[in-house]
Amino acid sequence: QVQLVESGGGLVQAGGSLRLSCAASGRSFSAYAMGWFRQAPGKGREFVAAINWSGGSTSYADSVKGRFTISRDNAANTVYLQMNSLKPEDTAVYFCAMTRAYSSAKNDRTYDAWGQGTQVTVSS
Repeated sequence: QVQLVESGGGLVQAGGSLRLSCAASGRSFSAYAMGWFRQAPGKGREFVAAINWSGGSTSYADSVKGRFTISRDNAANTVYLQMNSLKPEDTAVYFCAMTRAYSSAKNDRTYDAWGQGTQVTVSS
């Protein structure tokens, strides 16, 4: 059974940085693309970033481009999200997820495994 466990969330001031991690188990990690999504209170789930199976291709939402970096370590079965220059509007619960369909990575319906989420709060 696949399991995704996020960590690294917390409270940070605007302009600060956080690094989220997502550890995967129960599935061949390197065979899957990985994505990060977020959900703010009262809003729908929003695509943040995705990375293909090898790490050779990445995709970002316009709202985080240039500030966030997604990466992966297939030997450690872990995907990361480095978040810099954080803004109050980045406040949300952040989820990692797995998909075989990197070409549709911005669509949350293509993902078949999800973590429980980690809270990120950015104070102004």
